[in-house]
Amino acid sequence: MENRKVGYARVSSKEQNLDRQILALKEFVDEENIIVDKQSGKDLNRLGYQALKGPMGLRAGDTLYIKSLDRLSRSKRDIKNELQWFRDKGIRVMILDLPTSMVQVPNGEEWIIDMINNILIEVLASIAEQERENIKERQREGIEAAKQKGKHLGRPRVEKPDNWDEVIDKWKEGELTAKEAMTILGLKKSSFYKKLKYWKRV
Repeated sequence: MENRKVGYARVSSKEQNLDRQILALKEFVDEENIIVDKQSGKDLNRLGYQALKGPMGLRAGDTLYIKSLDRLSRSKRDIKNELQWFRDKGIRVMILDLPTSMVQVPNGEEWIIDMINNILIEVLASIAEQERENIKERQREGIEAAKQKGKHLGRPRVEKPDNWDEVIDKWKEGELTAKEAMTILGLKKSSFYKKLKYWKRV
């Protein structure tokens, strides 16, 4: 069976565009053989990517083309593990932004590519992971800044009615039925019990 050339393209969300990656990959792979995902690279549970590794996916002797290393993952550990998985399966990974990975060498001299790629992969994987850490740090700083300004993040706080404690005490003591308590507080049954649980926690 003829060895196949398959491309993989990924963007982090449905709003982002894959055209630039697909255009680059089409120089090496037929468009119908390009698998795409519109999902974050924070983990590997992506439909298209897992299909590449599944029973109907890549086999020994096949070649996988990607635009850049971080299309596989944003995690340094995952990138290294995935590249090792492809090597173990006899699948070559060609990274368009990593020219040494595209070099053709005579049989028996593949160790040259591996040696160079191992160094570059370590550097580039570190950069990909650092970018992810930078994003998380900026998010953390934003949350801290918002807190210092007195902004509440998340769901809006629900203000407790002024007569809540009084009505609930009477209900607990049997002076009011639940229905009467709901009427006084102006709450529906579902809202009444949700708020009861909420204020019991706080």
